[in-house]
Amino acid sequence: MSKISINIDGREIETQEGEYILNAARANDIFIPAICYLTRCSPTLACRICLVEADGKQVYACNAKAKDGMNITTTTENIEKERRAIMEVYDVNHPLQCGVCDQSGECELQNYTLEIEVDSQSYAIKDVDRSAHDWGHLHYDPGLCIVCERCVTACKDMIGDNSLKTIARGAEGIDAEFKETMPKDAYAMWNKLNKSVIGLTNGTDELDCTSCGECAAVCPVGALVDTHFMYKSNAWELKQVPATCGHCSAGCQISYDVKHTSLHDDTEKIYRVMNEWNYVSLCGAGRYGFDYQNATATKDEAAFAKTIEAFKKADTIKFTSTITNEEAYLLQSMKEKFGYKLVNDEAKAFQAFLKDYSEVSGTSLYGADLKVTMDSNFIVSVGSALKADNPNARYALNNSLTVNKGAGLYFHPVKDPIIEGLGKSIMTVEHAPLQEEIALYLVLDLFGDKAAMPSDITEYLASFHSEKTITVEETIKEKVVEIVKEMKVNEETGEEEEVEVEKSKMVPKKVSKEVTVDENKLLELLGADDKFMENLEKNLKKKETFALMVGPDLYTHPNSRNLARLVALIEKYSKFEVTMIPALTNSLGVSLICELDDTAGSYTIGYNVKGDYTLSALGDGDLDMPAMNQQEGTLTSINKRVNPTNAAVSYNGYELNDIANALELNSEKTVEHVINYTVKLPVEKGFKAVEFDTLPNHYENDGTEVRGYVLENVAVTPTGDETVAKFSEDKLEGSIIYLANPVRQFNDFTNKATELDEVSGVYMSEEFLSNSDFNEGDTVKVKTNKGELTAAVVSDNKISGSIVVLPTFDSKLNSEALFDGYRFNSASIEKV
Repeated sequence: MSKISINIDGREIETQEGEYILNAARANDIFIPAICYLTRCSPTLACRICLVEADGKQVYACNAKAKDGMNITTTTENIEKERRAIMEVYDVNHPLQCGVCDQSGECELQNYTLEIEVDSQSYAIKDVDRSAHDWGHLHYDPGLCIVCERCVTACKDMIGDNSLKTIARGAEGIDAEFKETMPKDAYAMWNKLNKSVIGLTNGTDELDCTSCGECAAVCPVGALVDTHFMYKSNAWELKQVPATCGHCSAGCQISYDVKHTSLHDDTEKIYRVMNEWNYVSLCGAGRYGFDYQNATATKDEAAFAKTIEAFKKADTIKFTSTITNEEAYLLQSMKEKFGYKLVNDEAKAFQAFLKDYSEVSGTSLYGADLKVTMDSNFIVSVGSALKADNPNARYALNNSLTVNKGAGLYFHPVKDPIIEGLGKSIMTVEHAPLQEEIALYLVLDLFGDKAAMPSDITEYLASFHSEKTITVEETIKEKVVEIVKEMKVNEETGEEEEVEVEKSKMVPKKVSKEVTVDENKLLELLGADDKFMENLEKNLKKKETFALMVGPDLYTHPNSRNLARLVALIEKYSKFEVTMIPALTNSLGVSLICELDDTAGSYTIGYNVKGDYTLSALGDGDLDMPAMNQQEGTLTSINKRVNPTNAAVSYNGYELNDIANALELNSEKTVEHVINYTVKLPVEKGFKAVEFDTLPNHYENDGTEVRGYVLENVAVTPTGDETVAKFSEDKLEGSIIYLANPVRQFNDFTNKATELDEVSGVYMSEEFLSNSDFNEGDTVKVKTNKGELTAAVVSDNKISGSIVVLPTFDSKLNSEALFDGYRFNSASIEKV
């Protein structure tokens, strides 16, 4: 879109052609009141207080698009009357319980009532029953609801669950005499408000969604509240600690809302997690998985002394990527000084994938991020269970489909009703495990510039195409002539007589004909349906911006090197911009900072994993460590952004930095804090030499992310070899298991959080259970070529199909032991 100039209240500003007036004003710090509109979402026109005058005509700023030279006035006498009347209507029968309302102090109804100076009430109407509803993790109070529909819009346009809608309230209509005595927009809004209320799309009183809580976050009043927060605190009592979510690689901006535990206990406690919901959406883990801190840690000197002896004895440190960049830097420094092996299997796989990719791409990192993906209008996903691996990647896909009127392709062996439910424009291909290579070859074949790419690749792709003759049936219009008898006046005699007349008409006729069509064997190998190409052509109409997301299934694939090179070729020879989904919280940071080893030595220190000697932030090891919500440091997100996080609650034990000091890592001095290493993160890998305390963590009014800094995408000398191997037609068949988590769970820390109550076990779809001898709660034994485990069956309506899912969020289950790197495996499952 081109840049244009508009005038708002006498001020010339620049914006994008077609941008909503409200967004243009917000981006330039010009205030226009609005309650119902959410940035990143489609307008609902529910509140109507964003009225402005544009070129002499009254319009709604949330829905009217800016045009070059447009002259806009935000306030006129008539607009002021409308806004005041609307706010009076909102206050009709609204309960006067601000003193105990959970939203009081940050309530937009309070704010706008005061802003518009509503000091009297002109309207009244009989109230209706507005009893509250308990929707599990959410509490809904229709008495407080102003039916702005922000919750409905967020659920549809941001998240994609589509779990909420407006339903009939059952109230009487507004007296018609009001129509003559009040402003028209206020009257229209009042009619809607009085007749509507929020309900569930499934027609029950049980909420069935991915439980992200975004609807409660965007609620401007106290109608939707997280159940755990009800009547726990007033907003003004809470201290907001800016941070970065530590659960997945999205690196979402959050704030921990903290205050003392009780009148008798001044220990700081996290009461809730909030987000800048106009610019970033949280998943349920980010919002509800907050109280996982290591609260009982103390400085046990005897245990610390044993720890130092263990480090002197050890030759290996094994760890997960749920650590900060600074901790990763300390581990790498220990390796360089003391010779430890560093073992982190998932980060090692991602590190190798990036290296293989860079040999072709010429850059150390992929080129795009989730913002680019969200702004695209055609998205392809390969190798990731999006809703579990990185919920914000799923939100980006959904936002593209709804707001950008986009379309997409989702390749994955596990059928996903959540993805399929995003809309008709998302095409899902349920291929067999090990066929990810074929999916990438198909993308290269369908979208690659054949004239530019190497000839050996185009010839290989051409080998999968053949012509075949098929018989198609089509409807044509055929002219049919028939003789009919009509009464006509004889001009000579003047008498009426019956005559025969020829009449013709066009009638539909079905005919068969033979046509020659292209047959693509890649589609056949993937199991795509017969309508794939026809549907793809429809979905590609008017699509101009393309994004490819690839995920953890590819990094551990037996042919990961070839997959990485294919991804680079797609990026180079097509319009697709590529984003890679790191497997865990800081997998990208760890893979850039640490030189990782393939195998462990004879004595292992485990850092948040089991080792011969274990350091644990869960409080279950030989020495306590701080959890992520007890640390300062930085995390590297999927968006290649180095984001700061702060400690929400106190920690009273030892940190990795204390161990490094005791080992005399820096022999010349003692380093006081872990964040003293922020400035030392490797610039040759794209980090910047900046102090931790200088890192910002917020969004501007126009949505610009001002958080930490973006990694430099370091140039790498490509090898010049763009050859890729021919794919194997091998695939896993029979009974298959998949290593992935349910929604809202990522690791032992989310499993520890009290508000996330997903049960650990063997996850089976309702479809699979109905066609098997298993029932929910049965104990089963799962056995592969790598090992076996015994656990209970859990029914999961967020998956479908026959592939069984084993989670990783409960380390006691030890699911990883059944897999050989790759996230899929063949297994036998029998009832115990």
